[in-house]
Amino acid sequence: MAQLDPLLALGVLFSTAATDAVYVLFNAAVSARRRIPAATWSSIWYLLSAFAVISYTRHWFYVLFAALGSWIGAYLSMTFLGRKELPSPKIN
Repeated sequence: MAQLDPLLALGVLFSTAATDAVYVLFNAAVSARRRIPAATWSSIWYLLSAFAVISYTRHWFYVLFAALGSWIGAYLSMTFLGRKELPSPKIN
C-alpha cells in the first residue's frame, strides 16, 4: 500500500468540494434557465474535476477524500443557495 500524501489528500478534498459546489450552481442556473451562467459553471466544473480524477486514479484511498469533498461542496453550496419555499399546490 502506498503512503498517504497529506497535501495531495487535502488537494483532492478541496478540489472535489469545489467541483460539487460548482455542479450545484450549474444545476441552479439550468433550473433557472440561465444559459450563460449554466455554460460558465459547466466549463468550470470540468476544469475542477480534472485535478481530482488525475490525483486519485493512482491510489484508491484518495477516492475517500474525493467523496468527502464532494459531500462538503454540495452541502455548502446548497446552504449558500438557501432554502426557498415551494408554492403550495392548488386544490380545485
